[in-house]
Amino acid sequence: MAPRTVDLNADLGEGFGVWSLGDDDAMLDIVTSANVACGFHAGDPAGLLRVCRAAAARGVRIGAQVGYRDLAGFGRRFIDVDPPDLTADVIYQIGALSAIAAAAGSSVTYVKPHGALYNTIGDHEYQARAVAAAVHAVDPALPVLGLSGSAFFTAAEDLGLRTVSEAFADRAYRPDGRLVSRREPGAVLSDADEIADRVLTMVTDGRVTAVDGTSIPVDVESVCVHGDSPGAVQIAAAVRARLAGHGVVRAPFS
Repeated sequence: MAPRTVDLNADLGEGFGVWSLGDDDAMLDIVTSANVACGFHAGDPAGLLRVCRAAAARGVRIGAQVGYRDLAGFGRRFIDVDPPDLTADVIYQIGALSAIAAAAGSSVTYVKPHGALYNTIGDHEYQARAVAAAVHAVDPALPVLGLSGSAFFTAAEDLGLRTVSEAFADRAYRPDGRLVSRREPGAVLSDADEIADRVLTMVTDGRVTAVDGTSIPVDVESVCVHGDSPGAVQIAAAVRARLAGHGVVRAPFS
């Protein structure tokens, strides 16, 4: 029987100018897919080019992490943008990162929404359709990474896009399978061993414990290990080691 495989992804390239965020190089030694900012919620061209070159050198897949036009809020604030404008914004972001990835000797192989946009299109049908339409317009063969059962996945599947189910290593889950808002206490986990055990259960059993103590099903083709959390590299390394210790092989989905 073939070994179980799973992708590990992280949000990278989120520094801006003299301001750095996370250790992109260290994370690129661990993950198999890099969700690279596209300049709207974070990232500047020089920094994005460095990250894409580093990813290409390691054989890490590059994904366009698209978000609201919100540098000041790091893309974590809802914006009631008109769907046609949102579609254009997402097309623009994918196009920008595609050029940078090509210059780095690689390519954009998937798309993942960021922050507030990611959460909004979980149930906001108009924005979900707008984002899916943008990906389809750029390249119908591009997979999209997101939460199973979301309005975004419904819109993407209606257009024939491949959907890749993602689970979060260090984020708390509500009983309905959505993520606990970062504004609520306990939304972000920090204990590396606890997180590693949690991810192993997600990958091998397809379940996660929600904040109310119930065990809920979770679809996992890729696991997000956030690059900007405190102790992010240590957490990602613990997850990698725990999976490897139980015969789970890291492999990109795209």
